[in-house]
Amino acid sequence: MAYWLMKLVLTPVLRFFYRVRVEGLEHVPDEGAAILASNHVSFSDSIFLPLMLKRRLTFVAKAEYFEDPKTAWFFRAVGQIPIKRGGGPASARALASATEVLRAGGLFGIYPEGTRSPDGRLYRGRTGVARLAIENQVPVLAVAMIGTREAQPIGQVWPNLFRPITIRISPPMLFGGVSASDHLALRRVTDQIMFELRRLSGQDYVDTYCKRGEEALCEAEATPILAGPPLDAVPA
Repeated sequence: MAYWLMKLVLTPVLRFFYRVRVEGLEHVPDEGAAILASNHVSFSDSIFLPLMLKRRLTFVAKAEYFEDPKTAWFFRAVGQIPIKRGGGPASARALASATEVLRAGGLFGIYPEGTRSPDGRLYRGRTGVARLAIENQVPVLAVAMIGTREAQPIGQVWPNLFRPITIRISPPMLFGGVSASDHLALRRVTDQIMFELRRLSGQDYVDTYCKRGEEALCEAEATPILAGPPLDAVPA
């Protein structure tokens, strides 16, 4: 109830203060489960994307948002799933919750990079998105958020108004004939999703895992994007 009330109130407000354009909205299925895998350049990504869709979208959100009174009310109201970054049991619980959303036929949103980009570039995706797609055999739609970083840069509380926002949504992709226990396959599926995000967003790609911090430290890895022969991604 709170989700739809928030959507009813905020959607016309956002459309008044921002020039929002959505490309590929017809690719989002009217019913049934799907994963929306988005780049992440601003806190406001988690606001613009759900409000522009006709269906409810559930995201995994970092646990810190639920601990901060300034943001906890919003994330609780829209039914987001908290997750502590760094892996381990908390991450497993979040993926289990995501699976429940998908098996109930819902839309699940995820940021494969795991955090907001500190500099506007696209960083290496983590393989949770591939595991969810393969284990549940649901389509993945890549979503590029463009302009939200300029509308609300990291660390800026009050957004910049009247900025153009573009949301680009890819056709759905299904990855068949792949085992979730094959770590190389998970890596390749994830890299293909990130490749599509790079194409849609126009961002420069950095083949490292990234974590935000004072110096935007990133964990370098040797495996290049799209290493090995590509997997078959077929329209859902």
